[in-house]
Amino acid sequence: MLEHIELFFRSIFIDNMVFATFLGMCSYLAVSKRVATAVGLGAAVIFVLAVTVPLNWLLDQYLLRDGALAWLGPEYADYNLGFLSFILFIATIATMVQLVEIVVEKFSPALYNSLGIFLPLIAVNCAILGGSLFMQSRDIQTLGLAFNYGLSSGIGWFLAILAIAAIREKIRYSNVPAPLRGLGITFIITGLMAIGFMSFGGMLTGGDEAPQEEVNTTAQKEKELKVTEEVKENTVSFNNLINNNN
Repeated sequence: MLEHIELFFRSIFIDNMVFATFLGMCSYLAVSKRVATAVGLGAAVIFVLAVTVPLNWLLDQYLLRDGALAWLGPEYADYNLGFLSFILFIATIATMVQLVEIVVEKFSPALYNSLGIFLPLIAVNCAILGGSLFMQSRDIQTLGLAFNYGLSSGIGWFLAILAIAAIREKIRYSNVPAPLRGLGITFIITGLMAIGFMSFGGMLTGGDEAPQEEVNTTAQKEKELKVTEEVKENTVSFNNLINNNN
């Protein structure tokens, strides 16, 4: 349970797709002019990540990894289909994006028109593919953790685009210097928000200080004990040498 909680908060605040790795910046900048549009795209990203990451986890575990085909028989254990990772991951993502596009067009035509080309472009959004690749590289152990990671990564991206959309709506009424209007001030705000999100890194690392001090203390004691034993051995050898000379 603690592992799920830690992964959830780490993926949202510490390893945020936008502010930590700057993935999905194209959609983040282009569709963040209005909060309503940002909410729609953010919800679509959450759904796609929550579905595709666990699906791609299954593909990775039972098809793509070295020796993953052992379940078919011992003769298939030496096969490695890892070179198909990008193709299969993107195929899974494109399928889910097509499903989202159909649903949005059916139930919310206004949102579908406002998102425009950026809705089908979720299929090539590097944040979506990055979620599956990070899942693969970090060796997430279970399907539940993979779903947790996909959902929380999507929520992190959603919070990022929602925050910048709210700020951009308000900043229209601010006296921004002419050279910084538009993307200029947006990049500055994004950088400041990324610095703010970096402060969350202490949430899951603050408790490591005491164990680390304990480890250092134990190592220091072992080192001191070793030095003491060496001193004793040298002292005994020196005393024996003196006794033999006498």
